[in-house]
Amino acid sequence: MKLNRISLLLFMFVFVLMLAACSNDSEDATTGEKPDSSVQTDTNADEPVESGGELIFEVLSEAVELDPHGSNDIPSSNVQRNIFETLVTRNFETGDIEPLLAESWEYIDELTLQLKLRQGVKFHDGTDFNAAAVKANLDRMIDPNIASPRFSNFEPITETVVVDDYTVQIKTEKPYGPLLFTLTHPGGNIMSPAVIEEDYKRMESGGEARAYGNENPIGTGFVKLDKWIPGQEIRLVKNTEYWGEQVAYDSLVFKTVPESQTRAADLEAGYAHIIDPVQPTEVPLVEGFANMIKQPSVSISYVGFNTEKAPYDNPKVRQAISKALDRKSIIEGVYDGFGVEAFGPLSPMVWGYTEEVTHQDTNIEEAKKLLEEAGFKDGFKTTIWTNDNPQRQQIAIILQETLKQLKIDVAVEVMEWGAYLEKTSKGDHDMFILGWAPSTGDADGAIYPLFHTSDIGNNNRTRYSNPELDKLLEAGRVETDDTKRAAIYKEAQELINVEAPAAFIHHQAYLTGYSNNVTGLSVDATGIYQLHKVKITK
Repeated sequence: MKLNRISLLLFMFVFVLMLAACSNDSEDATTGEKPDSSVQTDTNADEPVESGGELIFEVLSEAVELDPHGSNDIPSSNVQRNIFETLVTRNFETGDIEPLLAESWEYIDELTLQLKLRQGVKFHDGTDFNAAAVKANLDRMIDPNIASPRFSNFEPITETVVVDDYTVQIKTEKPYGPLLFTLTHPGGNIMSPAVIEEDYKRMESGGEARAYGNENPIGTGFVKLDKWIPGQEIRLVKNTEYWGEQVAYDSLVFKTVPESQTRAADLEAGYAHIIDPVQPTEVPLVEGFANMIKQPSVSISYVGFNTEKAPYDNPKVRQAISKALDRKSIIEGVYDGFGVEAFGPLSPMVWGYTEEVTHQDTNIEEAKKLLEEAGFKDGFKTTIWTNDNPQRQQIAIILQETLKQLKIDVAVEVMEWGAYLEKTSKGDHDMFILGWAPSTGDADGAIYPLFHTSDIGNNNRTRYSNPELDKLLEAGRVETDDTKRAAIYKEAQELINVEAPAAFIHHQAYLTGYSNNVTGLSVDATGIYQLHKVKITK
């Protein structure tokens, strides 16, 4: 029996919830997933644990920046996650907001969130964590001179007030429904105020914003930076003064290993404990000697169009290419069936998702008709950019071949991850392939950064500007009634699907391999590794 689209997505959603119930713990350069085992439960958690040791994690892409107010990409967030902590965290198993550096919170009024902070916490440099530190971080996040790529999530914050040493109030000009979810975002990581002060001093002397913070990522997390050898590894060591449960290992190393076969071979030989991503075609191989996590996600992969440049300023051209995109073939051929077809900008796991909108779908004959209506019956020449991600490169080649049917001549250009993010933010591209994982799990965090006019040149790499959509996204932020808010995001999804500033491909799954002597590992739905509870068994 074949499942229709709605049934399939509902099945995936229910399946994810079932998997999450079995879990141990709680832009994007990884791969995709089949719904079969996802978050894996440890089977050897009671085995003897080695004292100390080094946990080696081999990854495809290196972090771009370690200042938490810096680069908004998953490789960076995955390193920062261990060094820093947020005020509150989201439990993806339950959807609840839970305490972290803040122990409790309440709304004083619809514009004021008050938080009681955890006492006795120190930063890695010995500085006290307190309300003044929270204020310094949130003030810096919204400072235009810092130019944080994560600014859009925190933009509604107008003021942070220190009530006493361990009480802080966050104020917004208008009601901001997703505020607590926003505080779980990696941009809400709290860094040492001493680092912030020094960073500002250096800026006053002509230094680059965030440069000192990137070199000195000092947080309250369970590990701290030992050294960063660009292009090779980032080594973190145990924070022996950590306020919570100590990690079982002495050090954690993120090694940059671009070749997937090398990562798999290193895992089999014992040179690595964890590897990410595992290429979809290599899953059976890795499962022969190690464990696999196959985590359904909130992420979206997409082909973006530079809507400021001809011919992509014409929505019919964008619609034509979107309809030419064979999503099912990509999922089966590139991702070996790992992933769920995307019909719009939101994953079924993101709050605000609805099926009741016009779908982006595949229809090559309609694509030809739309391109002819746009005045491009004989096609045109263009380029598509992608980073050094094997799946994205394959998608680019598939699209290159597919668009020949529309007489569109496509040149493929591949770039290193950091350079790719920098160049696509400047607007020199035609088409590009990228992904987005909304860390908040909310429609605001999924759509606003990608398509609001204010984020052009930052996360809005399609450079799409539509006053109607802007108004909807702004209304969604201030609406506190969930029913009304859902209706707003339904309208926003409809507009985005019809206007097609991007052609949405799929909702990937995160494929992570780990050694049989590793326990306590999980990956959340945003692609962030949970490494606090990891242990290496004898």
